[in-house]
Amino acid sequence: MRFTLLDRITDIDPGKSITAVKAVSLAEEYLGDHFPRFPVLPGVFMLEAMTQAAAWTIRLGEDFAHSMVVLRTARNVKYGDFVEPGRVLTVRAEVIAQDATRTKVKASGMVGERTSLTARLELERYNLADRRPHGEALDARVRAEMRRLWAVLNPPRRADSQPRRTVYSLSAATPASAQPSVL
Repeated sequence: MRFTLLDRITDIDPGKSITAVKAVSLAEEYLGDHFPRFPVLPGVFMLEAMTQAAAWTIRLGEDFAHSMVVLRTARNVKYGDFVEPGRVLTVRAEVIAQDATRTKVKASGMVGERTSLTARLELERYNLADRRPHGEALDARVRAEMRRLWAVLNPPRRADSQPRRTVYSLSAATPASAQPSVL
């Protein structure tokens, strides 16, 4: 099973920084166990959301050159506040150093003005073809999936920037039995 722990990318400077959001909903199944009477986003999921955000800025900074971008180390991880259902975790990550295969990132997670998490992450990037025979096909599939997911996380903006409105109404062609009645 794969978790995508980001709902939307709100700002990105490819290869440098990113801001993303994760809205926590009571409908998320794992909250039933974490914790039954006090549901909160698990700390490891908060860390994973930061890792996923950092991976996006790396992927876009190098135009998806590597199929794999994975967490190598997490240091100085500090949790400050719970993230409860109905809250939005805003994740920020900033690249602080990079070499041919590794990227160091300073990241934080906020709920409103309160810090929920801070960490220093090191991510490693590579292609499967470099580590296993016949990995080129897998690399191509992973890159295609990441491009598809990117389109979901950061959809193109409409020219007029106005939200779309949908209006539902009953037409005259609707049979009387299907029209709502007033009691």
